Amino acid sequence: GAARESGGGLVQSGGSLRLSCVITGSDVNSYNVGWFRQAPGKGREGVVCDSNTDRSGPWSVVSVRGRFTMSRHENMVYLQMNSLKPEDTAVYYCAASRWAEGWSSAEICGPGYGMDYWGKGTLVTVSS
Repeated sequence: GAARESGGGLVQSGGSLRLSCVITGSDVNSYNVGWFRQAPGKGREGVVCDSNTDRSGPWSVVSVRGRFTMSRHENMVYLQMNSLKPEDTAVYYCAASRWAEGWSSAEICGPGYGMDYWGKGTLVTVSS
């Protein structure tokens, strides 16, 4: 399996951007997926994640709730980002894993869970 993201760029504060990620492998529809980001000088942060064993659905970090939405279609995963803020500036990574039995969507976004496949990242810059 592998993940590859695209769609980053420069956008003004208040604008929108959609990131795309293609995931390759067998039975991709069963994969758990997530978007992560790393801002300059900071650690990696889970943004939105979806565990296929969590019936409550995707989880998103508080700072993006109501603004970011993750969706998926076949082997594609998207991150729609609206009302962007300068603090959203970061390298965004798409990640996927094949097994997450018993892990919630919030937990697979956290540091205690290891995704199997990571993209190389795409830079999102939000100007004020």
